[in-house]
Amino acid sequence: MFWKTAEFLIDQKGYRILQLSKGQEELWLEKAENKQAQVIRLLHYNIDWSNWLQRDIEMTADNGESIRRKLGKGDLKLLNLYFSSYPPVDDYEFRLKEPFQSPDKPKVSVTSILVDRANAADGVNRIEEHFGTNAELVYTGDYLDYDIETIKKKALSTALNRAKAEQSVFNYGKPFFTYLFIAIQIVVFLVMEFAGGSTNSSTLIKFGAKFNPLILEGEWWRFFTPIFIHIGLLHLLMNTLALYYLGTMVERLYGNFRFLIIYLVAGFTGVLASFLLSPNLSAGASGAIFGCFGALLYFGVSNPRLFWRTLGLNILVVLGINLAFGFTIPGIDNAGHIGGLVGGFAAAGILHLPKKRRPLLQLGFLAAASALIFLSLQYGFSGKADIVDERSVLVLAQQHIKAGEYGKAHQLLSTYSKETNPSAETYFLLSYTEIKQDRLEEAKGHLLKVVEMEPEFHEAFYNLALIYIDEKNYKEAEKYVKKAVELKPDQKDYEKTLSQIKGLLKAAASE
Repeated sequence: MFWKTAEFLIDQKGYRILQLSKGQEELWLEKAENKQAQVIRLLHYNIDWSNWLQRDIEMTADNGESIRRKLGKGDLKLLNLYFSSYPPVDDYEFRLKEPFQSPDKPKVSVTSILVDRANAADGVNRIEEHFGTNAELVYTGDYLDYDIETIKKKALSTALNRAKAEQSVFNYGKPFFTYLFIAIQIVVFLVMEFAGGSTNSSTLIKFGAKFNPLILEGEWWRFFTPIFIHIGLLHLLMNTLALYYLGTMVERLYGNFRFLIIYLVAGFTGVLASFLLSPNLSAGASGAIFGCFGALLYFGVSNPRLFWRTLGLNILVVLGINLAFGFTIPGIDNAGHIGGLVGGFAAAGILHLPKKRRPLLQLGFLAAASALIFLSLQYGFSGKADIVDERSVLVLAQQHIKAGEYGKAHQLLSTYSKETNPSAETYFLLSYTEIKQDRLEEAKGHLLKVVEMEPEFHEAFYNLALIYIDEKNYKEAEKYVKKAVELKPDQKDYEKTLSQIKGLLKAAASE
């Protein structure tokens, strides 16, 4: 009866083996989705006294609490089945009448049923009532050892084959691209360190970080190159560790080609979301890594029972912690994270799981994702989106100035200053490009704005003095350079220029 019941639960009801004792007299089964009995414990033991029965029920409740925590269940209904040659010699029925709930473990409810030789039919009826089905567990007399072994092997082989089939889902592909991407981002980081530093804005822009002004100028590859760039060693280490664990999991689940597409699509959508919602210079594999979370969530939607039994709770907890960090810690590009999460989910929906096809669903995902990407790009390049801030304009202007492209820098700063209310720093940099192009009158006007807006901007006073020297207006030059010296007395160039102006004034007076 022990093994016939086990076969019924495993073969017909789809229960999975949690644990089988060494002597094979105790078997624990689990099917979390079965609300009537998420866990079943079967024990083959000749019970003598009801006190032993009570202690065993209490111990079963304790074990049930441990299982409940591992499964992440709020409440657990445990069916406890005893198979004994004879019932206890003393009064025991009252111990089985109601489900047992320990005061210390109120979330575990243990319903116990005793099946013995003399009353096998009554025990079977209670089991059938519990499941609302005919279990066909009729006891017909003695069985040969061969019959028992046949029933046992059938039950165990069914459970083993089902476990192998479920495990094979997580071994569809061997990680390859995960390790390749890890190697690429490490190599890129080392090259950047030697080229000027991974935290240097100029180096980041040079190597392809997400920089909205250059994307708007047509450098579309910056939607992909940031995936392989990291800002600082800690950023690299954190993302490499996350990619190692999540990437290998997703690549085993979806296979190499699907993982490649999911990772790149998620990386792209992460950068796209950052492009639309954050004007800051940024880089990193975080969006693509969140895409791995998205792919695992899609697996959860497609195969919820296996997902919750294997990955579910852990994945959701880690994802929740990462999103919480993104919303609470400044400097984290959470737009890129969420964009990557959505992109990974959508890419997984388009590709679906290996060896499975759902054409209409996949086409629906493809149409929705394509429309969303198209509309996002159209909005981003329409000029309506506020995707470029003053800091980005200044960084790009400085890049042009370093390259000697003063005309480009002037055009950029001039356009920005006309469309917005720029800071004194923007006007100062604009005046610098005008000085370099011998547009001194324009430069003087912008420098006068700077000192009006920010009276302690000593560089502006000094540059004004230089312009007045060029105009041979030495009195004005002396006034402005004195102010520069007053604001920055330790600047030797200012003192030197002041001495030169005083000499020029003396020479002019002697004439």
